[in-house]
Amino acid sequence: MNSDNLTTPFGRRGVSIGLLATQFASRNIDPARSIDKWKLFRATCEARPHLGISDRSLAVLNALISFYPKAELSEENGLVVFPSNQQLSLRAHGMPEQTLRRHLAALVQAGLIIRKDSPNGKRYARKDRSGGISDAYGFSLAPLISRADEIQSIAEKVVEERLHLQRLREKITLCRRDIVKFGEIAIEDQIKGDWDRIRNRYVTLISSLDRKSKAPFLELLLADLSKLRAEMANQLEKHVESQKISANAYQNERLIQSSESESLIEDEQPAAKNEVSNVELAATNQASKTVSAVRNSEKDLEAVSKAGFDLATLLKACPEITLYGPGGAVRDWNDLKHAGNVVKSMLSISQSAYDEAEQAMGTQNTNAIIACILEKSDVIQSAGGYLRTLTEKSKTMQFSIKPMLMALLRARMTSHLSPARSLC
Repeated sequence: MNSDNLTTPFGRRGVSIGLLATQFASRNIDPARSIDKWKLFRATCEARPHLGISDRSLAVLNALISFYPKAELSEENGLVVFPSNQQLSLRAHGMPEQTLRRHLAALVQAGLIIRKDSPNGKRYARKDRSGGISDAYGFSLAPLISRADEIQSIAEKVVEERLHLQRLREKITLCRRDIVKFGEIAIEDQIKGDWDRIRNRYVTLISSLDRKSKAPFLELLLADLSKLRAEMANQLEKHVESQKISANAYQNERLIQSSESESLIEDEQPAAKNEVSNVELAATNQASKTVSAVRNSEKDLEAVSKAGFDLATLLKACPEITLYGPGGAVRDWNDLKHAGNVVKSMLSISQSAYDEAEQAMGTQNTNAIIACILEKSDVIQSAGGYLRTLTEKSKTMQFSIKPMLMALLRARMTSHLSPARSLC
């Protein structure tokens, strides 16, 4: 009803070929077709990035649709709504009239509604003798029906792109976790490999990652990280295989030795005694080194408890942060800040959480806390939430970084002391 009539706008507003094309398309609506207006509106919200409208324009469209009396849009029931600007403003959450006019123009320009202006520019409806609406002037929702299939297709594409982006980020997160864990194994077990090159390559890759990265970039990044993970897994697999071979060779050697004659065993007893002596000497040297490390840690603890902490003490308590500095090292506070930015992204700490902490505790303390969080990342479920909690406590003088550093230093003392006790 009324949607098949071409119309031009009232006053000085002009008309373009694009607006006429929208009206031509709206004349070809199937009279028997009806569409749930709110399902169509939700699809329009999903397709918004490709329709060239803002979220506030959608708020105005939502208000216009709310004036349509039926639950389904159809040609049979008419497609023109005629609320006043004051009524529209109330349903658009009090939007100012000037802003309302601008967003109405944006919806017309995007081809989602059509102006059907009366001779004097007013919006109203005329009724016939039976009480039905014979003519209505206002805004026609006919383009929503004529473009319903297009809007639904765009919405499905947007949803699929969003899910694809989410899957890419999940896979990248898994790759990053595997690479970090593989690196920890390699360092802890002193496995041979070009780990410095791999670490530098990893830091270079993730330094360019941010929350606004698009799917094409994430696909390339995922491919590079997958190659890096595969390379590390291959090195670890080779190490495991070599360990198996060494273990089999050792077992074979034991079998051969046990089959020798008793006289041969007796001849080799002096050599065995020398071997035991060498083992005891090595154990004594290791114990001496451990005691020295413990004494140094005790000095660090005493320095932290009396005064504060310097960069060297921080790196002794949190050595993992050095892996993410420029060139794989932290030489000064600027290097620590660079490493903190990398780790912040890796642990999914938001920029707002970092800025709030920096404002409350200072740049050095904030990056030092991030280094501590990295050390405890295996037991901290939400690094961003943990940092926000510490920030709030620091504002009320309930938190100081000193106890955290002292706890990490004590933990390192314990780890140094345990081997020494086992050798005694």
